[in-house]
Amino acid sequence: MCNGGVPLLEFDQGQAEKVKPADIVAGAIPDRVVLSFFADVIDDRCGEGKARVVHELRWEGIVSKVFAVETRRGSVAVVHPGVGAPLAAGILEELIALGGRYFVACGAAGSLVPGQEMGRIVVPVSAVRDEGTSYHYLSASRFVEADPLALDVVITNLSRHGLEHTTGPTWTTDAPFRETADRVERRRQEGCLVVEMEAAALMAVAAHRGVRLAYYLYAGDDVSASEWEPRGWRSSPARRQLFDLAVEAVTNF
Repeated sequence: MCNGGVPLLEFDQGQAEKVKPADIVAGAIPDRVVLSFFADVIDDRCGEGKARVVHELRWEGIVSKVFAVETRRGSVAVVHPGVGAPLAAGILEELIALGGRYFVACGAAGSLVPGQEMGRIVVPVSAVRDEGTSYHYLSASRFVEADPLALDVVITNLSRHGLEHTTGPTWTTDAPFRETADRVERRRQEGCLVVEMEAAALMAVAAHRGVRLAYYLYAGDDVSASEWEPRGWRSSPARRQLFDLAVEAVTNF
């Protein structure tokens, strides 16, 4: 019942949703899935017939192709989950309905830490829930924690290659044009290393649905100083590196 409070705090534990993902999509995809926010890398690795298209997810003019990439350890689904928490969460829901069970996401994020070099690999162990989607999947809290088993898989994969990385919280926001100096400082005081737009929601959906999900991020643009510094983040070689790491890591579940 509405009590005049904030609607996001009205989490209805245990109640079934009216519309289920399986009402919208049908079919089957590999149970191991890479959620890549790098459209350019997906085109490079999967486009022009390099990988089979096994499904298409459609959201009013937005088409996300699901590719099947063949590895020595079986097929891995690869898909761009869209930008922003609501769309990414909706696409994750549909991928779960299609048979996805193990997920590794890879994306870019803004650096909150002065001196954190562009391309630095960051593995988020938790996310500040400064967005709206996660509150429809988990009761209200400041942080959502990453799945510990999935974290172990992605960190072990980095260690296997001897790759330096940083672990810590990320800040998930719905409003990339409202990253004010005060908010950046507050998140930094909470230990957040980077800021992005989807991690909290994806972690919450995975926890609610009982699937495994972990993240590779790289520090891209810099929002830690008085002025924003883009640093050419869209052309970082970390994009291809993280994509390949994600494909490898998800096969280790």
